[in-house]
Amino acid sequence: MTTEPSAAEEARDRPRPVSPAVRDHAAGPLTRAHHAAGPRTRTDHAAAPRTRADRWIPWALATAVAALYSAFAVTQWRLLESPSWDLGIFTQLAKAYAHLEAPIVTIKGEGFNLLGDHFHPLLVLLGPVYRLFPSGLSVLILQAVMLGLSVVPVTSVARELLGRGRGTALGVAYGLSWGLQGAVAAQFHEIAFAVPLLAFALAAFLRHRWWACALWAAPLVFVKEDLGLTVAALGLVMVWRGWRSAHDGGPLLPALRGDRQARIGAGLTVWGAAWSALAILVILPALNPGGRWDYVDRLAAQEERSVLQALLDAFVPGEKYLTVLLLVAAAGIVGMRSPLVWLWVPTLAWRFLGTVEHYWGWQWHYSAILMPVAAAAIVDAVARHPRVRTGAANLGVAVALTTTVLMLPVLPLARLVQPQTWELPDRHDAAMAAVDAVPRGATVESDIYLMAYLVPRARVYWVGNTNPAPEYVQLDTLRRTWPDHDITDAASFAEGRHPGTVYELVLDADGYQVARRVG
Repeated sequence: MTTEPSAAEEARDRPRPVSPAVRDHAAGPLTRAHHAAGPRTRTDHAAAPRTRADRWIPWALATAVAALYSAFAVTQWRLLESPSWDLGIFTQLAKAYAHLEAPIVTIKGEGFNLLGDHFHPLLVLLGPVYRLFPSGLSVLILQAVMLGLSVVPVTSVARELLGRGRGTALGVAYGLSWGLQGAVAAQFHEIAFAVPLLAFALAAFLRHRWWACALWAAPLVFVKEDLGLTVAALGLVMVWRGWRSAHDGGPLLPALRGDRQARIGAGLTVWGAAWSALAILVILPALNPGGRWDYVDRLAAQEERSVLQALLDAFVPGEKYLTVLLLVAAAGIVGMRSPLVWLWVPTLAWRFLGTVEHYWGWQWHYSAILMPVAAAAIVDAVARHPRVRTGAANLGVAVALTTTVLMLPVLPLARLVQPQTWELPDRHDAAMAAVDAVPRGATVESDIYLMAYLVPRARVYWVGNTNPAPEYVQLDTLRRTWPDHDITDAASFAEGRHPGTVYELVLDADGYQVARRVG
């Protein structure tokens, strides 16, 4: 004889719902990420309890990277290396901000406001650092620390979503990547601030913390005028993701009204595009002595070229393809499945349309801003596609790490193991004597080689510009000095540049010369 089950028995036997947090904890990092393919809540990101190692490993790795880059910066400073005049320019900028002055950089020209060169008001943060440590070396160390700091969000989010081992490996691949090392070798540039900001923004994006993502990305518009387009690209990716997840490809406007990610992304897009337009079309021409954006002539779309020719030129020479190939490798190949790689487009567009050869290759600092995107794309591609299994995650990290390891022998940090790197150059004492020969507070015209060393003590001009007659002229006669290749006497050179003046040579040591104006 059978009887109907009681209500209590039915309640006992009924399957109990499992919370997303418990389900995801049991599933492991990759499966947790797979659940994220659709609309997610913060509980969908619930992971295994964070251990002490989860907190300190990203910071330990970041500290190691910052230490390596700082060591490289110190060797550059000791070896008197000057890849360009940029370190002198930014040191002079930091000096002005440290004294609460407008960023007048005489290296670029008499009375030249550097905010009319590139739009980088966020560099006012250099001021306090320079105030405490008035040296070009402090600017280099700051960049090393900032690039090291960017390792923290990349490693942390990779460990959360890819697993601890893979995440740490990706952090190493990113921290020592060719793009970051190229930036360190090229010495200080604005991207020192952009790289960590973008890294934190992308980590927030991967965690679906949309407001945090927007707040980290928004200041990028104050680092350099073109980065507003990168911000806009990130906003568009957020709009697209919100539209697909919330409305499955339906009308866009309802998604903008109803989906938080899409709304924030739309605002970020407008913010970024508006600031780039405002900076390039209004602010830079207003502050530039020429009344225009100085770099428009460096784009291929010049009067002597048609638009079609400019676009065709963007695909040659082959050096550009090598840059793209290395970016694909940095993204572990699988990262190309992520829409985040669209953030590469604004930077690659102006570089490949440009007429400056340094823009096209991978060796300088121009690819540093693309490195956080490459790492984040790997994490995103694995986390967003349910069909991607552990093997693909391993492949992505392995390709990125292998690329970094194989390139290490030809990257800047490789020289840290060479004994001669730590030895002072033969002409070091002569160079320092040339710097000391210029009195504090004097005006001096210089080539690029000791420019950054002179900035803390003097008002520096570059010999390649039309300048007022300075009190001193300092040259390295053994290296190329623009515009003359063969200079044997700094005094005669100065008198030729500034008719009606008289200079006398006050120092001539190992090719370094200093001439003083006496009439």
